[in-house]
Amino acid sequence: MGEKIEAGGFDLSDRQRYRDKLRQCLTGLERLLADERFDRPKNLMGLEIELNLAGADGMPRMLNGEVLERIASRDFQTELAMFNLEVNIAPHRLGGRVFDRLAEELRTSLAYADRKAGEVDAGIVMIGILPTLERDDLVSSNLSEVDRYALLNEQIVAARGEEFTLDIEGVERLSCTAKSITPEAACTSVQLHLQVTPARFPAVWNAAQAVAAAQVAVGANAPFLFGHELWRESRPPLFLQSTDTRPPELQAQGVRPRTWFGERWISSAYELFDENLRYFPALLPICDEEDPLEVLDAGGVPKLAELVLHNGTVYRWNRPVYDVADGVPHLRVENRVLPAGPTVTDVLANAAFYYGVVRALAEEPRPVWTRMPFETAADNFDTACRYGIDARLQWPRRGRLGGLAEVDAVSLVRDELLPLAEAGLDAWGVEPADRDLYLGVIDERCRRRTNGASWQAATFHQGLEAGLSRDEALAATTRRYRELMQKGEPVHLWPVGLREPVPMG
Repeated sequence: MGEKIEAGGFDLSDRQRYRDKLRQCLTGLERLLADERFDRPKNLMGLEIELNLAGADGMPRMLNGEVLERIASRDFQTELAMFNLEVNIAPHRLGGRVFDRLAEELRTSLAYADRKAGEVDAGIVMIGILPTLERDDLVSSNLSEVDRYALLNEQIVAARGEEFTLDIEGVERLSCTAKSITPEAACTSVQLHLQVTPARFPAVWNAAQAVAAAQVAVGANAPFLFGHELWRESRPPLFLQSTDTRPPELQAQGVRPRTWFGERWISSAYELFDENLRYFPALLPICDEEDPLEVLDAGGVPKLAELVLHNGTVYRWNRPVYDVADGVPHLRVENRVLPAGPTVTDVLANAAFYYGVVRALAEEPRPVWTRMPFETAADNFDTACRYGIDARLQWPRRGRLGGLAEVDAVSLVRDELLPLAEAGLDAWGVEPADRDLYLGVIDERCRRRTNGASWQAATFHQGLEAGLSRDEALAATTRRYRELMQKGEPVHLWPVGLREPVPMG
């Protein structure tokens, strides 16, 4: 969304000018694509992880300003609420021992950030949704002290025109309302970036959409919100509802939500940017001074600032990204489906699985998206979010029979997707030691039917059985989670249950 956005009102002329600039930007993008001005293949990947701040008691700490001041590194930035941070890792070339190098960088950065957070009685927790969050934590007064967050909140609230309704029915049902978008801040995610050429973009995006359900099934890590056990990965329904600018009447008319899986396979990146303009009104109509078409006419490369800003307010689970580096434009697929955590090893196992399987699926002679309706991919995604490691998904049959078959997510991953991921990582030039270590983590999760969400739920229920109240069990689960997260063993090796004493009958 940009680093510098100043709060302030918008008038009618601002919105009309912004719409005109968006159309100019889209024309500029079309010309760049037609003229083949984009960067050559570099096999570059990027990684962002959103984090939580919690105290020794497991409760959230609204201290990101103080913690960031102590960290004093550009790698760490604010996120939406005061208990959030984000760490950004510089782009790496896919190949060699890239995942081991990333693991070392992340462990060093997170350990340093945790030490600095400790100076104000806080610590880093890498988890999809912090289990101890309460409704009173997610109010507008706890938004980070950055103008762009206040402005985004103001515009989404104004567009909706009434309170947000949170209604998620999973193991239990949560039903409540919110006066701001702050509940979105409960969703802490991992974003995986892959730079691709325009020619490869549609195949990579389609492959990422097709495999999103499998990613969530093996990586789910967000089963709790406001003391309720909901979906195994509760971030997607929470994100959708907490940013939904549509009152019930617009929902009934079929108006698309800003948090969106999509509705069709694509044949070019342009289609996604075009959809974003056609379907979604501007939330932040802030115009840049650049005239993108004049820049193009002069032989330059436009920033397309309005297009980039608007694109950042449409929350696709696989988002198209336009950017300029060293004066050369490029496209990225930003994969946003994964929760943070549980450990650095788990995050990088999820990343290795994604980069490997997307490469292989994108290069298949009969691509999966030609054998599966888009609606099936969207339904699979919801099913995986709801049931996690126990999900059953629809997937194209192998061989000449064709059609779809229902299959356990763990069987699909072990029998079909992991071999593809192995081939994909080989194609990227990743060394076998890295490939086998991180894909082996995914295989073990499937074999044991264990991921972050299943561990959290099982540990919470053991706490209840031992006599803890719900709030005590959630706090104890969070403390134990952080302890095991810091030890660093992947989650499939974590012992279920609490080490700390519980009250006697």
